[in-house]
Amino acid sequence: MTDSPAPLADPHLVFDPVAEGGSRDVVILGSTGSIGTQAIDLVLRNPDRFRVTGLSAAGGRIELLAEQAHQLRVRTVAVAREDAVPALREALTARYGAGQPLPEILAGPDAATHLAATACHTVLNGITGSIGLAPTLAALEAGRTLALANKESLIVGGPLVKALAKPGQIIPVDSEHAALFQALAAGTRADVRKLVVTASGGPFRGRTKAQLADVTVADALAHPTWAMGPVITINSATLVNKGLEVIEAHLLYDIPFDRIEVVVHPQSYVHSMVEFTDGSTLAQATPPDMRGPIAIGLGWPERVPDAAPTFDWSKASTWEFFPLDTEAFPAVGLARHVGQLAGTAPAVFNAANEECVEAFRGGALPFNGIMETVTRVVEEHGTPRTGTSLTVADVLEAETWARTRTRELTQRTKTQREMTQQASAQQANAQQAAEARA
Repeated sequence: MTDSPAPLADPHLVFDPVAEGGSRDVVILGSTGSIGTQAIDLVLRNPDRFRVTGLSAAGGRIELLAEQAHQLRVRTVAVAREDAVPALREALTARYGAGQPLPEILAGPDAATHLAATACHTVLNGITGSIGLAPTLAALEAGRTLALANKESLIVGGPLVKALAKPGQIIPVDSEHAALFQALAAGTRADVRKLVVTASGGPFRGRTKAQLADVTVADALAHPTWAMGPVITINSATLVNKGLEVIEAHLLYDIPFDRIEVVVHPQSYVHSMVEFTDGSTLAQATPPDMRGPIAIGLGWPERVPDAAPTFDWSKASTWEFFPLDTEAFPAVGLARHVGQLAGTAPAVFNAANEECVEAFRGGALPFNGIMETVTRVVEEHGTPRTGTSLTVADVLEAETWARTRTRELTQRTKTQREMTQQASAQQANAQQAAEARA
């Protein structure tokens, strides 16, 4: 860190203090996802500390959303799919009982954004993808403490977020950035030499680029240490998630890219480290469990007792660290590049990757094709214009272009693969016929 104004995330600052022993009203965005469900588990175990006033979800898990709303007795429920409202109302009625007052229902693509601006202390943004940007901006503008698990909103709208956020208003919830946040509390900004972001290496650690050519979607979803949603899990397999985290660390902590290092740590015990100028390195470590980072996001500067499991020090364990294989996993290097380009380049990188992940899941792209396609889209986008302030319109325009171009490229790849497979099949049939005649 430098002597410039306070960074976006600073453990020494508290944006909206809560009286000792007081509870915090919390809004959870993405409540039916991995972050949301674990946050609710934490809240239910700590009813004296937290009270959930609002929930939002996409609308694909209506029964779970209704159960959460009833269990927490929330004031408002938001759902992105307007066609899910009748089913949601029916599910809520079944749980609350006929004639009982139901929570307010917000519906539509802007529902989560409206909910993020409602009265509360903390907004936990656990939405996946760049659609989390608008709720992030809404929460900041409304003066809420933002527990940020949606890394994409910071990636695609970094300057927009920085323009709105007050000192101490953002508390990171990513395990890596929550770890850095805690370690940074041990020193001053001038004491920091380097941030070290750890990576599990995903399911393909140790494989060469050639060995990754034929891996399947099932292979990519078999993460060795973390249980996450499919998009995040595939991002972990390509290490795109680590590239996004490098950009995020730069934006959150005001550290130059050349002082942010990635190291592979398969056990996922050490979540990240801070190297200080005196040679000391502080590591934050817990068994792999997101409830610890969520507790930091919701409770800081206080800690929540028994939020997450601890180590059993009576048992032997091995903690390993390896350098990153940049040839097999080029995502981190490409992310550094787009982070340094800034402007709309990170939005293009993120949007292209989201489209490529869907194409891979649908069989249109091979695994290595994800980063090959993202790289091409980033190159075609070129260097963003400089000298102008980034706007939401700029981000949306860049994302739309990137998604359209990525779909064109993935469709072309799919067609070429189908033609190659068809030609191979015809050749094999012809060979079998020739052998039969012989």
